Amino acid sequence: MTTTTLAVLVPLLPFLGALAGLLLGRTAPGFVRPLAVLPTLASLALAATVAWRQGGGQAVDTATELTPTGSVPVELALYVDGFAALTAVLVTVVAACVQIYSTGYLRDDPRYPSYAALVSLFTSAMLLVVYSGDLMVLLVGWEVMGICSYFLVGHYWETPEARAASLKAFLVTKLGDVPFLIGLFALATDAGSFRVTRILGAVADGGIEHPTLICLLLLAGVAGKSAQFPLHTWLPDAMAGPTPVSALIHAATMVAAGVYFVARLLPLFEASQAAMTVLAVMAAVTMTSSALAALAQDDIKRVLAYSTIGQLGYMTGALAVADRGAAVFHLLSHGAFKALLFLAAGVIIHAAGTNSLAAMSRMGHLRDRVPDAYWTMTVALLALAAIPPFSGFFSKEAVLGVAEHVVTGHTEHAPAAAGWIVLLAGLVTALLTAAYATRLWLLAFRGEGPEAPDHGRQPLTMTAVLWVLAVPSLALGGFAFRVLPDWFDGHDLTPTLTTSVLGTGVALVGGIVTYATWRHTTAHAARVPLGAVAAHPEGDAGLVEAEAIASHAPAYGDIAYAPDPSDPGRLLLGPLHRPAAAGFHLDAVYTALFVRPVRAGASLVRFLDREVVETYVRGAGALPRRLGAAVRRAQTGNVQTYVSALLAGTVVLAVAAVLVATGA
Repeated sequence: MTTTTLAVLVPLLPFLGALAGLLLGRTAPGFVRPLAVLPTLASLALAATVAWRQGGGQAVDTATELTPTGSVPVELALYVDGFAALTAVLVTVVAACVQIYSTGYLRDDPRYPSYAALVSLFTSAMLLVVYSGDLMVLLVGWEVMGICSYFLVGHYWETPEARAASLKAFLVTKLGDVPFLIGLFALATDAGSFRVTRILGAVADGGIEHPTLICLLLLAGVAGKSAQFPLHTWLPDAMAGPTPVSALIHAATMVAAGVYFVARLLPLFEASQAAMTVLAVMAAVTMTSSALAALAQDDIKRVLAYSTIGQLGYMTGALAVADRGAAVFHLLSHGAFKALLFLAAGVIIHAAGTNSLAAMSRMGHLRDRVPDAYWTMTVALLALAAIPPFSGFFSKEAVLGVAEHVVTGHTEHAPAAAGWIVLLAGLVTALLTAAYATRLWLLAFRGEGPEAPDHGRQPLTMTAVLWVLAVPSLALGGFAFRVLPDWFDGHDLTPTLTTSVLGTGVALVGGIVTYATWRHTTAHAARVPLGAVAAHPEGDAGLVEAEAIASHAPAYGDIAYAPDPSDPGRLLLGPLHRPAAAGFHLDAVYTALFVRPVRAGASLVRFLDREVVETYVRGAGALPRRLGAAVRRAQTGNVQTYVSALLAGTVVLAVAAVLVATGA
C-alpha cells in the first residue's frame, strides 16, 4: 500500500474499533477488549510504518475536495511531515498502552465497553488533528476530543466531583474555542483557503492582512485546549476521571493538540512580534504558577496535572522563541514520562483498592508493595526533573538553549524580550519542578502514612506497560537529539553548555533543598504525635492549619488525618502555600467575573419573564375571557328576551336619529 493509504488507515482503525465497540458492547461483551486493543495496536504499527517511510524527508501532501462550499473550499487533505509522523507514533504508543492498561485497571467496571470505545474515538480524533492538512477537518478532530473528554472525565458520574469536572472541562475549553473558530475563519478569508500549505504560502508572500488579531484569537483556543494560563483551571479538576484517561489526556491527546497546532502554523505567529511576546508571557506565567501549585498539592494526580500544565508551558515557550523542533521534541519526551507517571500512580491507587488513596499524606509503606511502580516512577520523575541522562534533560535543555540563542542574538525569528522571558521562567520552573518531583517521590514512597490494606499483586497488563514506557523515558532523549534534527527542519537540538549547567544546577538545588527540608520536617514531626497536631492545629509552628484540617483533611476508613506534618512543601512555600494549594484562587476570580454575572443575568431574565412577560400574557388572555363571559350572559336562549332587546335597540336608534335630525 502507498504511504497515503497507510496514513488514512491510522485514524480510521481506532474509529472503526470505537464504532464496533459501541455496537457490540452489550450484545457481545467478549469482543470488547479485543476491539479496544487490536485496532489501536494496528494503528500503531501503521503509524510507525508511515514514519519510517516518511523518514523526515518530503512531506506527504494530498487532498480531495470534500464538498463545494463557495469561495473558500473545505478539502479532505492529508499532510504528513516529520512532525506529524512522530507525533502520530507518540499518540498511538500512549493510546495502546492506555488501552492495554485499562483492561486490568477497569476489569470490573460495568461501563468498560463505552469507556474503551470513547478512548478509541479520542485517539482517532487526535490522529485526525495530527495528519489533517485542512484546518476545518482539523477542527472536527479538535471538537470530537472535547466531547470525548466530557464523557471520559465524567466516567464516574455517580460522584459530584466527576460531574462538575466534566462540565468544567467542556465549558472552559469551549470558552477558548469560540474565538478560535473566529480566528480560523478570519485566517481562511485572508489566505483564501483552509489548507495548511496554502496558508503558509500566503504568510510567506505577506498575504495575511491581520496576523496579530488572528494569532491572538487562535491563542485563545490553544490556551483552552492545552491548559495554558488563564484557561488551565479545568485540567487539575479533570483528575476526577479514571487514571488511564488522565494519562491519555495529559500525555498524547487534547493538551498536546494546542501545542501541535501552533507548531504547524508557527510561521503565521512569527509574522506578529506582539503575538510571540504574548505567547512568551503566557508560557512564563503558566510554567511558574503551575510549578508552585504542584509543590502545594496533596493529591498525587493533581501534582501531576499541574506538572503537565508547566511542561506544556515549556513547549509554548519554545514556540514563543520560534523553534517548533524543540517544542515537539519536548512534547515527545514528555508524552512518554508523563504517561508513565500517571499509569504508575494508577498502580498505587489500584493497590489500595480505592481511588481516594491518591492523597500523598495517606501513603505509606508503598516501596515494597508496588516495586514496579516504585522503580518506573523513579525513572519518570528523574526525567521530569531534567536530570541527565534521562529524556527530559535533553528536551528541556533544547527549549532553554533556543531561548539562550534568542537572548544572545543568534536568531532574529523571535523578539529578544520573548527569549529573556522564556529563559528566566524556564530556569525558575526547573528549580520548582525538581522540588515537587522530589517531594512526590519522598511522600509517596518514603512517607509514614497509615498502611492501607493490601489488595494483592497488580495485573500484568498494568505493570508491563510501565516498563514499556520506562524505556523511552530513560533513553529517548540521548538518542533523539541526534536523530530528530533531520525530521525537524534541520534545527540543532544539542544541549548547550551554559543552559545545561544552569538547568541541571538549579534542578539539583531544588531536589537537595527539598530532601533536606523533608528530613528536617520528618524529624520535627516525629517529636509531635499526629493526633496532637490534629487536636491543636494552630499550636505547632503553623505546620497544620485549622481550616485545612476542618475542610481538607483526608480520611482513611473511619479515621480523619491531618495533612502530613512532614510535607516539605509547606515549609518551602511558606505564606504562598495556601494560595498555591488553591490554584491561586483563579476559580474564585472566574466565579466573580463570569459565574456570578451570568447567574445575576439569568435571575433578571427569570424575573422579567415571570413578572412582565407572564403578566402581559395573563392580561392578554383575561380580557377576551371577560368579554366572552359578558357575551355568554346575553345568550340566555329566551326568545322574548331577544325580541325585547331588538325592540329596545330599535327605539334607541330611532331616538338617536331624531336627535341628529333635530340638531341638523
